[in-house]
Amino acid sequence: MPLSARPVALLCPVCGEALDRLPRTLLCAAGHRFDAAKQGYFNLLTGKGTPFREDTAEMVAARAEFLGAGHYAPLAEAVAETVLDSLPEAGGADLRVLDAGAGTGYYLGAVMERFRTATGGEASAVALDISRYAMRRAAKVPGTTAMVWDLWRPLPLADASVDVVLNVFAPRNGAEFARVLAPGRTAVVVTPLPGHLGEAAEALGLLSIAPDKEATVAAALGDAFAAGPVREVRAGLHLDVDDAVRLAVMGPAGHHLDAAALRARLHADGVPPVVTAAFRVQAFTRR
Repeated sequence: MPLSARPVALLCPVCGEALDRLPRTLLCAAGHRFDAAKQGYFNLLTGKGTPFREDTAEMVAARAEFLGAGHYAPLAEAVAETVLDSLPEAGGADLRVLDAGAGTGYYLGAVMERFRTATGGEASAVALDISRYAMRRAAKVPGTTAMVWDLWRPLPLADASVDVVLNVFAPRNGAEFARVLAPGRTAVVVTPLPGHLGEAAEALGLLSIAPDKEATVAAALGDAFAAGPVREVRAGLHLDVDDAVRLAVMGPAGHHLDAAALRARLHADGVPPVVTAAFRVQAFTRR
């Protein structure tokens, strides 16, 4: 989709030169070319690709259905509000966002829409994720360039080229986040709180939440960032069996879960009447 705001400056992952946006093509001066897939995203991974496993089509579909039902809407609202609160009062008329580990683009879409509604300005974004199936969906977020990329590699963005970095349940490459984020601007990081989905964790085969997650996040971002305001979001989820299966399949456990067996077990044993989702949303300022 054409960008109406100033776009995020992209770099060629092969040679490091600037990437120009052409209709459905990214092209650098050295002739390295990346054409959009029919679903609108770009795959910038070249050579050996990445050693990490991408989320499968089934995992991404489960996530899209679960999020589309509104279960995590309070979190999306908190992320969008945190971004708005981080912006200078006399900021520019547009916003440049990097969603690092964007998944389907659900939270990015909430941020972009909230910014446009609240300020009347325009927003452009880059969404990065190693999953092709996720990027097919993120590419539909208005004003977004969606690219398959490994966050542990140097990011294909120019220095100080974004105003906000979003990082929602995704790997944190602190050095690269600091490089691409303009000084004084904000990274918004979302992690689960201890006890997140605790009532259903065992039944759904979910991974446990590390108790020292807060310290781990700060260490991953490094000294280039100063810790800022925190929001804690808690929501009671009322899930049926299909919702519960989607919740299990959409996350990391989905790589090894047998969805059919899980569904049969939940039909037999039932789903907890209320499952508590608990999140930490924190702003970090680039020094």
